[in-house]
Amino acid sequence: MARNGATPVSLNGAGRTARPRHLSPFFYGWWIVTAGFGSMAMSGALMFHAFGVYVVFLQDEFGWSRTTLAVAFALQRVESGLLGPIDGWLVDHFGPRKMMFVGIVIFGVGFMLLSVTNGLPMFYLAFLVLAVGAALGSFMPASVAVVNWFIKKRATALAWMMLGLAGGGLAAPLVAAGMETFGWRAFSFASGVIIMVIGLPLAALLRHHPEDYGWRPDGETTPEAGISHSGMDGFEADSAPPAAPEREYSFNARQALRTQAFWLIGIGHGLSLVVIGAVNVHFIAHVHESLGFSVTIAASMLTIMTVTQVVGQMAGGYLGDRYDKRLLIVVAMLFNAGALGLLAFAGSLWMVVAFAILNGIGFGARIPLTTALRADYFGGKYYGTITGFSSMVVTVGIIIGPLAAGFSYDYLGSYTLGFASLALIASFGAFIFMFTKKPVHPDARRLQPTFPAPEPPEAPSQVPVATR
Repeated sequence: MARNGATPVSLNGAGRTARPRHLSPFFYGWWIVTAGFGSMAMSGALMFHAFGVYVVFLQDEFGWSRTTLAVAFALQRVESGLLGPIDGWLVDHFGPRKMMFVGIVIFGVGFMLLSVTNGLPMFYLAFLVLAVGAALGSFMPASVAVVNWFIKKRATALAWMMLGLAGGGLAAPLVAAGMETFGWRAFSFASGVIIMVIGLPLAALLRHHPEDYGWRPDGETTPEAGISHSGMDGFEADSAPPAAPEREYSFNARQALRTQAFWLIGIGHGLSLVVIGAVNVHFIAHVHESLGFSVTIAASMLTIMTVTQVVGQMAGGYLGDRYDKRLLIVVAMLFNAGALGLLAFAGSLWMVVAFAILNGIGFGARIPLTTALRADYFGGKYYGTITGFSSMVVTVGIIIGPLAAGFSYDYLGSYTLGFASLALIASFGAFIFMFTKKPVHPDARRLQPTFPAPEPPEAPSQVPVATR
């Protein structure tokens, strides 16, 4: 019997399997990827890539230091890290669709609060609300759904979903132009409205487990009946049942926390995010004020970074389903570290362009690879909760990055030392992934066949030699 009322599989008169009529010829998992893409695009365009633009306008209006503004970003990440296990449990327990509905509303309200900011406490409060909304309204529920609907094509599906974040970066020049034309307050309020109008219909597309709707992960055939969900229309028959897919064991949070792999992935991932955090907060301000280029040119560098991020993401997704994800992650993280080192000593536009290309490729490739690796190691059933606990570790890196860079600028008058130091930290994080190994689930260990130790061969009998 299929779980949760899914249509059971039946046989036709010829003894061959029949496909149920209620399923679309198009595997529904790709609709979920599309919804995730849309939510990530909104989050990327209006918040992730837009934060650096807000920094410039907020500093002009309120005179806040770079460190003060970086604290807002850090508080946002601290809240996301602390609430990560709760957010993940809520998504696992109530399902990604319901929680994305809630998250989208909170996300939109956060932007509306930001638009009426009149001081530092209100600014921090707005970003705390935005942190909750971004977590529940974008990546967490979308990724939980995708990792449950895909196994063999998991890295590719995640790459397409997270392409939305890169797509949002393409809007960076429009975001900067919008703030310059209408003001950052009006733009922030409009962002809240846009998120609700577009985000709520996207949330309606999410589903938690494919088995609840008569599908199997990746649209593959059921092992017991040979039903193909990759092309269902009417009652078509398969001549022979295929081999059963490899079973994926799912760790619960307690089991995952006891593994070495959980901590190594979390620490390595966190150290890689020092680059992303520093760039996200300080890149536009650095290019605009330290290097003397306009805000529009600085935002166009984000466009270059985004285009190369798309290349990196698609390459990471394609290669991640075929080769060792750990080694690919190491290469991607070294790209990020080398790019930030280049930016630390940049003195001309071509060096900034080179940074944008290298960082975009590395960042783009790493996103689906780390997410897919965590799902491969710990399974999809409790993925949200495990990712939530992991965020408590990962968040440390994305907090350190902008704070260290901001401190370097405020007290040394330059980003050089801060960026160079963070590049070395990110390089160390890359090699941590070399030591990660896939943990063995306790159930898999118990089910492994045991064989008695072979008995030692008998010693040859000693036959006395006849004497002549």
